[in-house]
Amino acid sequence: MQAGVLDRRITLSRAAYVPDETGQVVATWSDFATVWASWRRASARETMAAAEVTAAISDVFVIRYSSDVTSLNAKDELRYNGRTYQIVEVTEIGRREGLRIAAVARAE
Repeated sequence: MQAGVLDRRITLSRAAYVPDETGQVVATWSDFATVWASWRRASARETMAAAEVTAAISDVFVIRYSSDVTSLNAKDELRYNGRTYQIVEVTEIGRREGLRIAAVARAE
């Protein structure tokens, strides 16, 4: 994977579920990695596969594989360019060369 194509900075977050003052369990998001990535708009086929709803943006990010991101999954979130994305799918590229992340964000 060439370093030149990883020209976008993304932040990956994970939820911890804790009770609030009323006893309700709420998600508290915390960052666990900030990495370089490539970015592109998802194709129509990828958008349909992600079951995109109206007023949503589907994008695909590619990052290097590292020990920081081995546990990345669809329960995590991704932040890029002022948007928060819900991760739809994480696919390993090659033999631990990288990860392809399909993600959906609400359109503003």
